[in-house]
Amino acid sequence: MGTATAAKIRRLGTAVVMLSLAWSGSAAAQDHLFDEVRLGGLMAADKTDTNDEKGGFVEAMVFFDPWGHNESDGLQKLIRPRVHAGAAISSAGEASQLFAGFSWTVDLGDGFFLEGGAGGTLHNGDLRNDGTDGPKLGCALLFHEYAAAGISLDAHWRVVAQLEHSSHANLCGDTNNGLTRGGVLIGYKF
Repeated sequence: MGTATAAKIRRLGTAVVMLSLAWSGSAAAQDHLFDEVRLGGLMAADKTDTNDEKGGFVEAMVFFDPWGHNESDGLQKLIRPRVHAGAAISSAGEASQLFAGFSWTVDLGDGFFLEGGAGGTLHNGDLRNDGTDGPKLGCALLFHEYAAAGISLDAHWRVVAQLEHSSHANLCGDTNNGLTRGGVLIGYKF
């Protein structure tokens, strides 16, 4: 995709972050529009010749809890996921993403937790081999999954180590290098 499309996705990602921050402030006086917001940085985890992505990625995520995931326990947590939405914006012209899906958190005690999520992503990366570096992704809409481990510092603040992957599972052709990134995010839980 061209430079104009990349700029549009960056602007859209910035708007998501700004709206998230603005709404989180107004939601604090209500029933909390968001359950949690996170902001952090990621780097490409797959540094092979075909997938080498330059620079870093600023990632923002917002979580909603419409079905009471936080109050559930046992198997109820499986059927009551949280909903997440976010953006990963490249600092070096690589594939930026807008994504959304469902998340499940397992509390391990003493503030530690594990989390997993699955959904979809829209990106502005290269679709086919055009002679340039970086991953070739096959189609603009991909699956997006993540796994995370974190610790709650208090009732609100948490630190999360996250590994995420986006690809199309060979559903739209043979070109499917995928995007694999890892990093750390700081979360604020309402």
